[in-house]
Parts: sequence; C-alpha cells; structure tokens
Amino acid sequence: MRIALLDEIARRGKAFTFDDLARSLNIERNVLAVILWRLEKRGWIERIEKGKYIIIPLGAEKGKFTLNEFVIGSLIVKPYAIAYWSALHHYGFTEQIPSTVFIETTSRRKEQITEIFGVRYQVVRVKESKFFGIRKLWIDEEEVRITDKEKTIIDCLDKPQHCGGIVEVAKALKTQDYDRKKLAEYGVSLGNSGVIRRLGYLCDFLDIDLDLPEINTRNYLYLDPTMPHKVERVAKWRLIKNLDDKALGELE
Repeated sequence: MRIALLDEIARRGKAFTFDDLARSLNIERNVLAVILWRLEKRGWIERIEKGKYIIIPLGAEKGKFTLNEFVIGSLIVKPYAIAYWSALHHYGFTEQIPSTVFIETTSRRKEQITEIFGVRYQVVRVKESKFFGIRKLWIDEEEVRITDKEKTIIDCLDKPQHCGGIVEVAKALKTQDYDRKKLAEYGVSLGNSGVIRRLGYLCDFLDIDLDLPEINTRNYLYLDPTMPHKVERVAKWRLIKNLDDKALGELE
C-alpha cells in the first residue's frame, strides 16, 4: 500500500491535495491521513494548508524548501487564476513587485488572506460571468492558470485596489503589448460600465485608439477609488478625476 501511495504521489508532480489523492486510491480517508502524517514527519512531504501538500525533493531540508509562489497559489482554491497585480507583474506591465499573490476564483473561501512560507496570498471572488480570459503557463514543470494580458488589464480596471491603483493599469496600457480588439471585447463582457469609463479615459489620455461603446449613465464614479476623493469631473466618461496630474503626466 505504501509503495502504491508513493508512486501515486510521485505522479502528482511537486504538489498534491488530500482529496485528489483519496479519489485516485482505494483507501480509507482516515488511513490515508495517518500515512501522510508519517510521511510529513519523515520530511518527505510538507503540508501548506489543510489537505494541501508539497513534495520535498531528495536532498532538500524540510522547512527550508518551497515552490514558486504561483504553483503554491494554484493549490489554495479551485477554480483559480493568478490575477490582478500578480499577473500585471508577470507580463512586465509594471515594475512594482507586489507583496501579495492575487488569486481570482468563483468559489467561496472562509479565509480570503493567508500566509504560506512567508508569502501573502489573497483570494478574490468574482461572479461566474467575470471568470474568463484564462490561459495556462508552465512553471517548474507545473501547470499554472493565469489571466491573459487583456483580462488582466480589464480585471485591474474593475478592482483597482488589487493592482496598486489606476496608474499601474495606465502603465500596462501604454505598452500597447496586447490585442486591442480583445481588450475592448473583454471590457464589454465584464458587464461593468466603470471598466469602460476608466478604460476610455485612459485611452484618450494615452492617445490609444480603442473602439468602445458610448456611456449611457448620469452617475459619476471615481477614476481611482484607492485615491483621495476630489471633485474634478470628466463629462465624456462620467468620471471624477481624482488622480494628481503629475502622476498621470509621467506616463505621457
């Protein structure tokens, strides 16, 4: 039984969950829990959260070995996608290194913020309709899901508090390293007029030609909800410009 279990764990790659392992083996859950506890005591595996483990390679010391933070993030919740500021940095859209790994999901999780091996992870729950634009990448031979470039920008316009603010989104837009048509389509698909308004204003500011629908609302919202409130209004996009001119001016 132990050999079969070790073989199955080895096939999992660098990480696995208790539930996945239990489903693939004909073994009682309480027995499996005891075996995994013993393997952890011997330093062969390490639990990162309840029911989630990483495999300690030969020659590595338990307590001093870890995996790439995106790989660990992929274990925290299902379904998932590395997103927001973490994805912005991955694509080179921002030079700012986020101190938190942001994970987008449609699932409920009791603890939205957790710390594993000294790294802070934040889970952001979104509606099913907002969970799209996800691609796969390989890190250390492990498959990881991440929002694509266009969805990353749109997500950050939707929730600027998870990306360091609108200036970081403007930096991404300025690179023009994305598909404009897809960006506009994603903006409409998200179903948040605030995204269209912020995107439209920034594209006007950066002189980027993007085909966006007209704004049909009398209500105003803040360009950057993470910044102090001001009263300068931009009628075309129904926005309250509450960013310092100098902050945006540096992007011109």
